[in-house]
Amino acid sequence: MPYKTPVSVLVVIHTPALDVLLLERARHPGFWQSVTGSREDGEALIETARREVREETGIDVAMGGIVDWHTSNRYQIFAEWRHRYAPGVTENTEHVFSLCLPEPVAVTVAPDEHLAWRWLPWQEAAAACFSWSNRDAILELPRRLARDMPEPLHGKP
Repeated sequence: MPYKTPVSVLVVIHTPALDVLLLERARHPGFWQSVTGSREDGEALIETARREVREETGIDVAMGGIVDWHTSNRYQIFAEWRHRYAPGVTENTEHVFSLCLPEPVAVTVAPDEHLAWRWLPWQEAAAACFSWSNRDAILELPRRLARDMPEPLHGKP
């Protein structure tokens, strides 16, 4: 079995109203997170994000919609998962993306990875995440959406 690459993506799926999709880890019931996954075979990070969204939720974003935040986090790989990486690899670099959907949708989770899914208001979603980097990305959503929204046309209805 080839080793995993210590480069991954985090994709925060949300609505314009800032409801956030969380997935419950199969191997850790009670641990909630956004879509995550490791890069495979040198694929572009945006392709990793699209693949992971499709694999973990059934949502097909092949035509776009995922936004690269150009932000990354480095963290220690949990000891229980280090066997998946080459000997001596202890850190992972996670690249942050988001996907805005018009409204909450039902998803199909990968049963070997996740037990359940739920949509929560952003503050509740951030509090429910076990990962600090996932929590911080969700807490950044209101600022990011406000920054990325077009300016209103003054004097126009």
